[in-house]
Parts: sequence; C-alpha cells; structure tokens
Amino acid sequence: MTIEILQTHPLLKSCEEALAARYTVHKLHEQADKDGWLRENGARIRAHAGSGIQADLMDKLPSLEIIASFGVGYDNIDTAAAKQRNIRVTNTPDVLNDAVAELTIGLMVSLARRIPQSDQYVRQGKWPNGNFGLFSELTGKTVGILGLGRIGKEIATRAQAMKMRVVYHGRHQQTSVPYIFYDDLEDMARDSDWLVVIAPGGKGTEGIVSRKVLDALGPKGRIVNVARGTLIDEKAMVELLVNGGLGGAALDVFEKEPSVPAELLTLDNVVLSPHQGSATHQTRDAMGALLVANLEKHFAGEPLISAVV
Repeated sequence: MTIEILQTHPLLKSCEEALAARYTVHKLHEQADKDGWLRENGARIRAHAGSGIQADLMDKLPSLEIIASFGVGYDNIDTAAAKQRNIRVTNTPDVLNDAVAELTIGLMVSLARRIPQSDQYVRQGKWPNGNFGLFSELTGKTVGILGLGRIGKEIATRAQAMKMRVVYHGRHQQTSVPYIFYDDLEDMARDSDWLVVIAPGGKGTEGIVSRKVLDALGPKGRIVNVARGTLIDEKAMVELLVNGGLGGAALDVFEKEPSVPAELLTLDNVVLSPHQGSATHQTRDAMGALLVANLEKHFAGEPLISAVV
C-alpha cells in the first residue's frame, strides 16, 4: 500500500514532484471543506510535508508519524505536542547556510552604501544635478552576531573577509571559535557598529533585542535581521529609526510579515527584503531534497538525517 502524506501549503515544484513520485500526496490547502476532509481521511495520513503544524491538526491525524519541515526554523511547529504524541520532526539545516549568509552581507553593503537608494537616484534622473553623496563601508567595523550557529558562523567568515572585527552573543561560549564572546547582549550592542540577528525564533528569544539593546547600539549603530521578526522589539526599532536613536536597519523579516510597518517604507536609513534568505534555486531545491530524504529514511526504518524531535 502506498504511504499517504499531507501538505497544508504549496511547496517548491521540485519537492512536490519528488513527493508525488514516492507517496500518495493530499493537499489540504486545496480542499474546500478542510475539516470535513480531515474527518474522512485524516486517519490514513502518516506524514506531513511542510511546516506550520500545531497540536489541533496533529489530533486530527491519529496515524501521523513524522513532520518533515521545509526550512531550518521550526518555531511554527508545536514540537512539544509532537514529542508528546511520539511524532518525529525534521528540518532542513546546513543546505541554506551559504544563501542566508550571502544575503546578510548583501544587506549590510546595501545599507552602508545606500545601494537601493542610489539605484533610484540614477533611474529618476537626479545624477546630472549632483553626486549622490558619501556614506560608509564595512572595513574596520565591529559586527556583533546574535546567534553563532551554523549560519552565524558563515556570516562571521564572510564578515572577516570584509575586514570586519567579529564578536558574538549566544546561550553559551564556544571554545572552538576565534571570536570574542559577550555574555550580555546589551554590552555587545554597545561595543558594536553592526548587530546581526540570526538566532532561532520561538518563545525563548521573543523580544530579545529589546529597546535597551537598541539604545545601546545607538545612533551610529545598524541592525540586520535575517532570523525572525519577533526577536526584535519592532515598535521600539521603528521609533528609534525615525527619531535618529538608531543609525539604520536592514531587514529580511518582520514581526507580522508580509505586513511591514508603514514608517519603514519612508525611511532612507532602511533596506527592506521580503524574507528572501534562502530564496535561490539551488538552495530551495536542496531543502526540498532533504525534506524528501528525511521521509525516505523514516519509512525505511533508518536514522533521520536532520531530526529535531
């Protein structure tokens, strides 16, 4: 008998094709009566492919064995509920490290040199009236990395290539890295020119970049967020960007995305990106392949490649 799995959101085409070649795939997001479909068919589902699954859906899938998430972050999966129900959870780490790190450095250069604004300056025919202006560079600056995990380390390596000094804050000091550790985030922000946020999302890190941390970063400091919008006190950040209390921000994620605070759209000291950290063909294909590989390992009774629970 074919294994029946469930999707609740669209996935990458290459991933969906690979799933369809191996399993019977049901797409809940295409059902007009989702609750009715679950009542009739939920008991046959053995796997969920994608992300964003909570306890209430798990309860409607009594045969669920594994949640194979598309993405490295799994804060939108109730992992405690999954563990309680003996449901395995996997994610797709490592394969997106380079893409996210590249975008991070790109956002930093874009903000330092005002690349999006200079592009518009040329397109709007303003150059003949005078040069665009002088801004800053990354060379010689200190970057504080909040979350020196797999992606954080890739960002650090690239920052050093840009001749930046790297420091970091996390739950624990890491003895195998050559960067200075701060056990207090506020102190690190005070000593940094740039603060890069790349820690995991979830209750444990919600609002970790508080108003005090942003105040410590100061009017010449710049913040970059490629993690989750919930890690930063967004209201305080916007206020400080408007009144000059914070030097600038380069943001790939937002607290209530795709909604973006209106004030950010009008500021020149801000660069905005629509949650594009891993959005390259090669990375998304690799993420989809890892999702499928985890399912294959599970149903073959072999150890999972990237287990979370």
